[in-house]
Amino acid sequence: MKPRKVMIIGAGNVGSAAAHAFVNQNICEELVLVDLNTERVEGHRKDLADAAAFTHGMMKISVREAKDCRDIDIAVITVTAGALKEGQTRLDELKSTSRIIANIVPKMMENGFEGIFLVAANPVDIITYQVWQLSGLPRHRVLGTGVWLDTTRLRRLLSEKLDVAPQSIDAFVLGEHGDSQFPVWSHSSVYGKSINAYSKEKFGTEFDLKDIGERARDTGFEIYHQKGCTEYGIAGTIVEICRNIFSGSHRALAVSCVLDGEYGKHGIAIGVPAVLSQDGVKEIITLQLNALEQEQFDASAAVIAENIKHIG
Repeated sequence: MKPRKVMIIGAGNVGSAAAHAFVNQNICEELVLVDLNTERVEGHRKDLADAAAFTHGMMKISVREAKDCRDIDIAVITVTAGALKEGQTRLDELKSTSRIIANIVPKMMENGFEGIFLVAANPVDIITYQVWQLSGLPRHRVLGTGVWLDTTRLRRLLSEKLDVAPQSIDAFVLGEHGDSQFPVWSHSSVYGKSINAYSKEKFGTEFDLKDIGERARDTGFEIYHQKGCTEYGIAGTIVEICRNIFSGSHRALAVSCVLDGEYGKHGIAIGVPAVLSQDGVKEIITLQLNALEQEQFDASAAVIAENIKHIG
């Protein structure tokens, strides 16, 4: 088996936290770091090499330019132009981030990149669509972290409420990784029972599902305002997605995918359940949404579609 190689483009808070998670979980044989700040990225390389010495693997940590990517299996894009200001949302990062992407991706393709793009730069759904357009790759080889972190947060919150393992909870968040995301309660269950049926059986009461959904949505902003960034959760998300790709798990994760008729949508990337394989997205799962959920999905898709118009 050939060595698995991951390139992380952007060694800021998210990129460096993801790199540390890759080292600790020994997901690949070579980890390549890319950043314009050459002194900082070299410092990260040395620090990560020290951390790798404590693991059981023999991971190689290296530094390159993004264009040196011909042998890379997964290129993780975490670049950002700077921190959000008070009152801004992820959508406010579009103009600056899309300019960086427009500079990086074409150079990678000109130099023979044939791997999978995993986008973790906000606004992630719109940037995922931009990367797909610029790369010319088939859509199954370009995906974003989407709402997998939001889905994981939802399952964690439900786990704490229900006192059951998160792995026993089947629940998804769909839509934009942003304000218009929503939980799909019509397809959520624990031990095969609906969330509120299980809650009523165990505790005698039902949950305020609206409140739980809002908490899952807002947790990222709470962390951001409390510590100035989010890094560990999204780092875990990146590594989890890459692990499932490398292993060919055929597991369904809620990631940002380019749609071509699924859910009745074209010309956008949005968070939906997708089966992952070693070639990227093997299958997009189309859930049968109820009337309210379909309305929420349409509204979320409209937000993304409107902002795609402003790429560049």
